[in-house]
Amino acid sequence: MTSTHAFWLAGRQATGETVLDVTSPWDGRLVGQVSVPTEDQIEEAVAAAHAVRDEFAATPAHVRAAALDHVSRRLTERTEEIAQLISAENGKPVKWARGEVGRAVSVFRFAAEEARRFNGGEAQRLDTDAGGQGRLALTRRFPKGAVLGIAPFNFPLNLCAHKIAPAIAVGAPIILKPAPATPLSGLIIGELLAETELPAGSWSVLPVPNDQMPALVQDERLPVISFTGSDKVGYAIMDSVPRKHCTLELGGNGAAVVLGDFASEQDLDWAATRIATFSNYQGGQSCISVQRVIADATVYDRLLPKIVAAVEAQVTGDPSDSATDVGPLVSEDAAKRVESWVDEAVQAGAKLLAGGKRDGASYAPTVLTDVPEDTTLACEEVFGPVLTVRKADGEAEAFAAVNDSKYGLQAGVFTHDVQTAFRAHRALEVGGVIIGDVPSYRADQMPYGGAKQSGVGREGVRYAMDDYTYERVLVLTGLAL
Repeated sequence: MTSTHAFWLAGRQATGETVLDVTSPWDGRLVGQVSVPTEDQIEEAVAAAHAVRDEFAATPAHVRAAALDHVSRRLTERTEEIAQLISAENGKPVKWARGEVGRAVSVFRFAAEEARRFNGGEAQRLDTDAGGQGRLALTRRFPKGAVLGIAPFNFPLNLCAHKIAPAIAVGAPIILKPAPATPLSGLIIGELLAETELPAGSWSVLPVPNDQMPALVQDERLPVISFTGSDKVGYAIMDSVPRKHCTLELGGNGAAVVLGDFASEQDLDWAATRIATFSNYQGGQSCISVQRVIADATVYDRLLPKIVAAVEAQVTGDPSDSATDVGPLVSEDAAKRVESWVDEAVQAGAKLLAGGKRDGASYAPTVLTDVPEDTTLACEEVFGPVLTVRKADGEAEAFAAVNDSKYGLQAGVFTHDVQTAFRAHRALEVGGVIIGDVPSYRADQMPYGGAKQSGVGREGVRYAMDDYTYERVLVLTGLAL
């Protein structure tokens, strides 16, 4: 896997003048080279997207749905090949990479289904007042314009799918920028889209270097920006283009609350296993990985050793091995950052119960307690295989601890009580509350996004489609209603 990959410019393959090396974070080997578009080629892609916007918006639903169905089927056919590619460029254990391909299959299938039923229109009688006699309002949704989709490295296929599929479903042209560290998976989507009959110019996949992004972000021909990544970069984008529509899916420091009624041995075993798995899957590089555990004081002493044991049981190593649970981080620099945050917390008085060691780009699954509240680890998103555990005296204190964060993406609450579930839904300042499980659960068709500094807007196929469009009302006059 060391070939040079062309990018996709307005639906066709193209090459630029320079190449980007894609290397494995596990062993440093060259996975492939990607051709980088020139400024003129980027301009050509933007101009094509802008020019085709009316034509694409008017494309029959069956054409868009057929294209989305085709990509879904082709992803299924190539699952193992693509999973191996994700694992190679990202360092993700191949068993998790297979799951990511399966999720992308679903995203394109969901988008095909939504494309067929989207925008049927809502009719509203206006003769509720005398001035509206004989009038009927019909409301439909129309694309806001071409979309700039900016995807991260941690789900290099599925989060590209979450940008592209909803745009195609509503007939909005899209320019996708995959992450520089993991562009190969996004280019696969381009390869499959090229097999469809979508209009030329309606999509491009451009591995644009980060230093060329400000010009793309500022371009008025791209009125919609969908960004997934860090809060610092996301809000910098939104602040720089206040008149554009921005959907930002940003960071989190996901909390799992284990309440006093979740107290049997079976309950605590389940909670510990789920917490250990989803604090470490993808090397902890997920916005909704478990970073904080808040356990009721009545179960804390029984739960903590179970968590430590489950974390220590995680299999680390070569991501291409199907037995591996935890592979490397995306780079050695990322692992060094995690190492420095843990070291800072330990020096400030935190107790290290497991892990705490780095080997190149790999960082051992780690558990800490008694982490001081003013440490970086307590305040920021670690984006690594690190878990902190603390106790709380009752539900109110536990929920307050969840909310004591600048982030608010998702939270998990382990409880059997339905009333507690509804109180959690009302009290927790997050975009999603998962009952009986970790905050890491996500179904790709549900609304997904956060509160506070975890972002604005929602992903999830139908919800992204709403974000990419706006309502336009048609009033018919002189009707016999």
